[in-house]
Amino acid sequence: MPFGGGNKCGCCQKTVYFAEEVQCEGKSWHKSCFLCMVCRKNLDSTTVAVHVDEIYCKSCYGKKYGPKGYGFGGGAGTLSMDTGEGLGIQPEVQAPHRPTNNPNASKFAQKAGGSDVCPRCGKTVYAAEKVIGGGNSWHKGCFRCAKCGKGLESTTVADRDGEIFCKGCYAKNFGPKGFGFGQGAGALAYSQ
Repeated sequence: MPFGGGNKCGCCQKTVYFAEEVQCEGKSWHKSCFLCMVCRKNLDSTTVAVHVDEIYCKSCYGKKYGPKGYGFGGGAGTLSMDTGEGLGIQPEVQAPHRPTNNPNASKFAQKAGGSDVCPRCGKTVYAAEKVIGGGNSWHKGCFRCAKCGKGLESTTVADRDGEIFCKGCYAKNFGPKGFGFGQGAGALAYSQ
């Protein structure tokens, strides 16, 4: 840490204090600055791709720096809206947000006046308490497995249908089933 304060943000070059710090490739970032350089989506350790000193989501990184030409992407198994205009890559146009009529709105992350809403409790998530995982912003206290309640980190989270799980609970509930999978003699079981 340099003399006189915290590290400088890789994006805005302002001081980054511990409560708002995200580290990537040896650099510090404000949580609010840790965004894709192209589409401006929030990033976390599972969705970031780095090129020199620039950070991207994996999708934009692949479009900008991935292989090009016949036989790469765009096949029957992929969806592509790429127009191929000079590889300048323009940000994706987002559809306007429409509020949900769902009475259980806390199940889905929503934007409320530009601030993030925690999908677990439905309350506003401020930068100092924000954890990003599964494509959403969560309170540190809400960033727990939906099944066992174990605290999670961005590297140990697995998400499904807007909920987050530890890798163990995800594997038990959504992993392969049948002969040779799961709690046989060769499997390790973890119980609390």
